[in-house]
Amino acid sequence: MNPTTESIDTLTITSPAFQNEGDIPAKYTCQGENINPELNIAGIPKEAKTLALIMEDPDAPSGTFDHWLVWNINPNDRIRENSLPGIPGRNSFGHVKYGGPCPPSGSHRYYFRIYALDSVLPLAEGQNKSELTKQMKGHIIARGALMGRYQKS
Repeated sequence: MNPTTESIDTLTITSPAFQNEGDIPAKYTCQGENINPELNIAGIPKEAKTLALIMEDPDAPSGTFDHWLVWNINPNDRIRENSLPGIPGRNSFGHVKYGGPCPPSGSHRYYFRIYALDSVLPLAEGQNKSELTKQMKGHIIARGALMGRYQKS
């Protein structure tokens, strides 16, 4: 891994709803209210113009499943519960909104990845993760992740 990549892992992401590597409460899943949890972000660089968020499940049977994509988020230290903090992208459910954990079987890991960017992204609502990551390339100045687990009851 090159030193530039290593040096940008500086954001700390926490949630009052669950601990890192802990269980995501059903409220935030397809078995509950299906709303996003509150996320707290520390270490945002002063030069950050926006934030981007990708929530994904790498344990999905057909490969990584995207649950929530949002960009051009104001670089604040908190994303409120049940909110739309920026421009939404199209998730793997085909929706342009948050889609909570809903594993078909077993326990899955869900990563909330936050990226601090040095520019506003010229990306229209409804784009997919491929387009988002292409637009972010070369603009990420810091990043961090929070991982939670969920298994249907």
